Amino acid sequence: MLTDAITVLLVDDDPGDVDLTREVLEEAKIVLNLQTAHDGVEAMAYLRREGRYTAAVRPDLILLDLNMPKKDGREVLAELKRDPVLRHIPVVVLTTSDDEVDIYKVYDLGASCYITKPVGLEQFARVIRHIETFWFTIVQLPPEVRR
Repeated sequence: MLTDAITVLLVDDDPGDVDLTREVLEEAKIVLNLQTAHDGVEAMAYLRREGRYTAAVRPDLILLDLNMPKKDGREVLAELKRDPVLRHIPVVVLTTSDDEVDIYKVYDLGASCYITKPVGLEQFARVIRHIETFWFTIVQLPPEVRR
């Protein structure tokens, strides 16, 4: 594993979205370490370095879907932002929901931003490229996240 890589945890139960996100991020001009979790329970185990994730690298950014089995994205976000060790990790909510209630709720819970997934493949890829450009070349991520 590359130590200079930016680690991204993608939490999404849709295999197609995971594959497309991976493909787009692999084209990036920066070194990325993309990790995935397929539901909220797995995401929290990864973030807390539990079970098979004891050697997990703390992510610099989390891409979080809202509607997932076992534990949804709202629950993950709430737990994450209550945890003094994890709460500084920026969270980009990337979901199909454009419900105003969801938007207000996740910002209240501490999300860094909210993006509604576009339906088309090319539009989805464009959104991922914009996330990459903004979060990995413009934004300064908190240094304590990398520990």
